[in-house]
Amino acid sequence: MNLRKNILISLLLAIGYIMHQITPGTIGNMKFDFLLAFLFVALLISRDLKSTILAGLLAGFITALTTTFPGGQIANIVDKIVSSFAVYLMIKVSDKFKFKQVSTGIIAFIGTIISGTVFLSTALVLVGLPAPFPALFAGIVLPTAVTNIFVTLVVYNAVNLAIKATGVKFVQSEE
Repeated sequence: MNLRKNILISLLLAIGYIMHQITPGTIGNMKFDFLLAFLFVALLISRDLKSTILAGLLAGFITALTTTFPGGQIANIVDKIVSSFAVYLMIKVSDKFKFKQVSTGIIAFIGTIISGTVFLSTALVLVGLPAPFPALFAGIVLPTAVTNIFVTLVVYNAVNLAIKATGVKFVQSEE
C-alpha cells in the first residue's frame, strides 16, 4: 500500500471525525453522518480493496467512539464495513461511465442509504431504536444522503485539485 495514499486517507478520516464530532444529535440523539462523505472520498481516491478495508474499519471505530446513539458502537462498525465494500463495488462498476461527477454523487447517495439502513437494522436487532425505523430513516438517513451528495462532490473535487496541484502520484492497484 502506498504511504502517501494512507496519509491522505487518514487526513480525510480525521476531517470527517471532526465533522462527525461537531454535528449535533437530532431525532433519537442520532447524528447526520458526514464522516461517510470523507470515507467515500477516500475510497474514490484509493480505489483498491486493501485501502477499502483499512478505511472502512477506521471509520467504523472512529464513529463507534464518537456515537451519541445508545449502544450504537457495534452498529457503527458494521455499517461502515458493509457500506465501504458496497461503495468499492459501485466504484468499480462506475469506472465504465463517462460522467464522473454524476456517478460520484450517485455513489455518495446510495452509499449513505446503505450505511443508514445497515446501521438502523443492526441497532434495531442489538439494542432497539429510540423511534420507529421509518421515522429515523426519513428524518436522518434520507436528509444525510442528500447532503452527502454535495459534501462528497465538494471534498472529492477539492482533493483532486490538490493532488493535481502537488503532482503527487498514487499507484492504482487493481485487485
